[in-house]
Amino acid sequence: MDLHGRSALVTGGAGGLGGATVRRLVEVGVGVAIFDRDVDRGTALAKELGDTVVAVGGDVNEDDDVAAAIDAARSVGSFSLVVNVAGGGVGGGRTVGRDGAPHDKDAFTGTMAMNAFGTFNVTRLAAAAMAGNEPDEHGQRGVVVNTASIAGLEGQTGQLAYAAAKAAILGMTLPLARDLAALGIRVCAIAPGTMGTPVMLGVPDQLKDHLVSSIVFPKRMGRPEEFALLVESIARNPYLNGENIRLDGALRFPPK
Repeated sequence: MDLHGRSALVTGGAGGLGGATVRRLVEVGVGVAIFDRDVDRGTALAKELGDTVVAVGGDVNEDDDVAAAIDAARSVGSFSLVVNVAGGGVGGGRTVGRDGAPHDKDAFTGTMAMNAFGTFNVTRLAAAAMAGNEPDEHGQRGVVVNTASIAGLEGQTGQLAYAAAKAAILGMTLPLARDLAALGIRVCAIAPGTMGTPVMLGVPDQLKDHLVSSIVFPKRMGRPEEFALLVESIARNPYLNGENIRLDGALRFPPK
């Protein structure tokens, strides 16, 4: 897709991966709406990057909040790209803990809501909005890029809720691509490995060394800018559709 004159909605756009994506899209001339629960951080980033960036606070599972974010994206260009980065975890642990207690149900459903439900909700509303665009020479009206994790493929011990939520996002990719083909909207997902976000870079050195030890090459955490480059590549390549793409330096998670 030619990105000239386009705009994007980036959920979680005030965070590490989301913020890097916002910066990259602005660099290549895309207007961006930052949609994040932390509206102060989003507003600060928008102010830094200029008048083609706007920030909206809200919840990805609240339809009115999503509608406001879509309207904001429309105010800075032809809304044609949604990047779902918002997510995270609400607790964790084993299915049955060492003390014999079963996994907390609310932590599981909360993690699913934050990741899978929110990704679905923003995607369905954004796709309906992009369906009204004029198709380009390839018949494209829009692109959806979702964020999963390699945990959705090889979740570790104690990662049940997070792994299930990210696996759900991976499982959406092909049926979304098939559903939205008639509208000229492509869908891909990125499954990052261990990424050097501010949160991850802030952990103790011993833990960082452990996290990097299983990465094949390059022997380091991924950089948020590398995630952003992949978002751009997906958006630009009209034949890339229905694909889950690992971004992990050939890392394969061990069981623990």
